[in-house]
Amino acid sequence: MVKSAVAASKPSAALLEAKRKAKLLKMQEQTQQDQVVKDIFQNAVNAKTIIHKPTGIVYDESMSQHRCLWDENHPERPERFTRVLERCKELQLIEQCQRIPSRRATKDEVLLLHSAEHYELLQQTSGVQDEEGMEDLSSKFDSIYLHPSTFELSLLATGSTIDLIENITTGNVQNGMAIIRPPGHHAMKAEFNGYCFFNNVAIAAQYALDILKLSKLMIVDWDIHHGQGTQRFFYNDPRVLYFSIHRYEHGTFWPNLQESDFDAIGCGNGLGYNFNVPLNKTKMGNGDYLAIFQQLVVPVAVEYQPELIIISAGYDAALGCPEGEMEVTPAFYPHLLSSLMKLAQSRIAVVLEGGYCLDSLSEGAALTLRTLLGGTCPTLVEKIDPPSDVLQDTIFNCIYAHRQYWRCLQVQPMYTMEELNNVNPQPKLHKVSRLFIGGQPLPERFPTRDTAPVTLPEVVAQNMKRLQFLKQETKLLAPKVRVCYVYDELMLQHSNTFEEGHPEQPERIRRIYEMHVDYKLTERMKQLPIRIATTDEICLAHTRAHVNFIRRISDKDELQGMGEKYNSVYFHPKTFDCATLAAGSVLQVVDKVLTGEARSGVCIVRPPGHHAEPDIPHGF
Repeated sequence: MVKSAVAASKPSAALLEAKRKAKLLKMQEQTQQDQVVKDIFQNAVNAKTIIHKPTGIVYDESMSQHRCLWDENHPERPERFTRVLERCKELQLIEQCQRIPSRRATKDEVLLLHSAEHYELLQQTSGVQDEEGMEDLSSKFDSIYLHPSTFELSLLATGSTIDLIENITTGNVQNGMAIIRPPGHHAMKAEFNGYCFFNNVAIAAQYALDILKLSKLMIVDWDIHHGQGTQRFFYNDPRVLYFSIHRYEHGTFWPNLQESDFDAIGCGNGLGYNFNVPLNKTKMGNGDYLAIFQQLVVPVAVEYQPELIIISAGYDAALGCPEGEMEVTPAFYPHLLSSLMKLAQSRIAVVLEGGYCLDSLSEGAALTLRTLLGGTCPTLVEKIDPPSDVLQDTIFNCIYAHRQYWRCLQVQPMYTMEELNNVNPQPKLHKVSRLFIGGQPLPERFPTRDTAPVTLPEVVAQNMKRLQFLKQETKLLAPKVRVCYVYDELMLQHSNTFEEGHPEQPERIRRIYEMHVDYKLTERMKQLPIRIATTDEICLAHTRAHVNFIRRISDKDELQGMGEKYNSVYFHPKTFDCATLAAGSVLQVVDKVLTGEARSGVCIVRPPGHHAEPDIPHGF
């Protein structure tokens, strides 16, 4: 009966033919789309006209006015702002930047994300001198204090952030930093929260999407508290890739939200575009953060290819901060930032958020600005420890939650239940687990005084001693020469006179040099004089017999026969001269870099060297 029913419902030949033609037409259209030729060298061609623009900076001295009237020990205090500026000026960084005027955001700009009621409530506090009433209103929100200047300064912080991002996007500056307060990443659509009133970064990001017409933004939030406000604004929007790295401890740390865990990955069209990296213990340091960037942030960023990167830059994961209780050293922030600076055409906006240890905050923020200006990443004083087991679990959990959305996260294979039950021992099988403990129920009124975390005096002293040591030992080198190079046409003399068109030919380095000239790179680099390596220098890697053999063989008539005795080698009467010239020129560049006279160098030399063995020529 089933067979006959199927036969009775068989479509007509005409219908089948129509479907066949429709399918064929669709395939043809797809083929036409697939045949569009993509120029893989387009980025390289575009780079010819790209010149690194200045670094922008925006701040306003009036931002120091915002303070807590009823608690002089409140951690979000004016010195957070003034100390950062002082350290930047001490390192002579601000004078190297292009100053962007601060401005207040308009109401329409704030309403891109916040409700009108939210805006008007804060507006009503402007200039109010009723301290008791202001404290009462503050108690209705979690971790908030209000000051007569709060409304105006919140507008100033938001407007300044918008203008920084607009200047970067339109090409007036290459990158930049907004040294602002109040911070913003906890502010929600209709709720003040966590020292934040208007969400500076989120509003500026929405402005970039709506007004500047960008379509792919990346926000990296390395503040130690989860930026739940920013997350909520873009949770279903694939145009914004959001990364938050935050202390969590299974929800026992503020803001105590389940949505801060690794499995909150976005919704709707935004599935896979929200990354939470919860830190489930304290005292995590450079090695842990390096692992997060290497295993998650950078691979996903490379795959996503954002047009603009915004850093919600809190420094409360830095050593000494009583709120974070982490141990990221100030000099490590440049290493995190530099790993992103090759993306988005180096269009990066750093926006100040939290950070409550004035020493590590000011140092970390200043070194971040120094990195934007092109400063070298400082050599780290302390060795980097491997990531902790707790952090490794978090990374694997994040990979599991996101692997179906990102090709770069599909490296680790999945295991089956059979493998789980039968393979013993199981050191490489990660078991994904989720634990939420949470915090205390929210009170009807939030505390407004004595809210700062208490740290034992001996711990504070220990942290300050370590910070001082790190600051003293960290060398902030500033070589006068950014890039040096060596090249000389004498190295073109080495050639294969027995085989026309041999791949290791003089044109290799001539064409490389000409391309440098074409891109006007030689105008921006310092050319070093070439030199011949001494025999003693060459003998650092080779035997003296080998050096003498190459020197003598160049005088023989049977060059072809001698070359055929070795793997992929030919000889020329000038081989020894060119080889010693190449080696000496490389040492010339290495000397300049190691002595700090140049930041980096390029060696356009031949013959090459990395296949040569201690006592045998090999591989050209």
